[in-house]
Amino acid sequence: MRIVRFRDGSSVYWGIAREGYVQHMPDAPFWFSDDGEIAGKIDQLDLLTPVDPGKIVCVGLNYEAHVTERDPNRKVPTEPILFMKPPSALIGNGDEIRIANPDHETHHEAELVVVIGKRAQCVDAESSRDFVLGYTCGNDVSDRNLQAQDGQFVRAKGFDTYAPIGPWIETRLDPAKLKINCDVSGEIRQNSSTSNMIWGVDALISFISHVMTLEPGDIIMTGTPHGVSPLKSGDVCTIAIQGIGSLENPVRNRSANGA
Repeated sequence: MRIVRFRDGSSVYWGIAREGYVQHMPDAPFWFSDDGEIAGKIDQLDLLTPVDPGKIVCVGLNYEAHVTERDPNRKVPTEPILFMKPPSALIGNGDEIRIANPDHETHHEAELVVVIGKRAQCVDAESSRDFVLGYTCGNDVSDRNLQAQDGQFVRAKGFDTYAPIGPWIETRLDPAKLKINCDVSGEIRQNSSTSNMIWGVDALISFISHVMTLEPGDIIMTGTPHGVSPLKSGDVCTIAIQGIGSLENPVRNRSANGA
């Protein structure tokens, strides 16, 4: 089942995408029991980010080939490396990535995104899927100059528009062995599989839930494979994940006032 969020006038609704159409959900997907009337064709609706999370929890260095691609001496972590992005960084499918510092190297990072469906606190890996609503595509856009300068990730990865996710939440999916790639203006830059994760989805949910309580709607960006590379104004960046679909975002430089 594919779950979407969309705007109709001044209101925001949840829906289920089926065969090119979207049906209304009477409730948010964390509590819904049945679907409702047809809202319209999916390509004619104003789709939003498929979830509005309270927290964006990110995992760094979760693919071994990515660990050393920029630093051959970097060691594989012994535990998941966590950081967070602000919800203000979120954009949806078709929205623009606005490069904050055009003179810096700003990279794409294709990622599988986990959407939490119910409250998770200190859960074990074996039961972690019980707390998942579904999965979507994500792009952990990253300013490498600031990442190196600051020695941590918040500013480098926290600019507005630096967390594209979408286009919808796929609920019926096994995340263990999915093809994941990134295409920039027709050129494949990243091409891997979620089977190459150092820590899989189950282990990550368990680990994170022992650090912080995960609430319905929170998302986990699970890390990126090797092949990260710079984006520039005029590019179109497409993240594709098997069984989910494609997240496509045009790229331009941000104006002086942030727009």
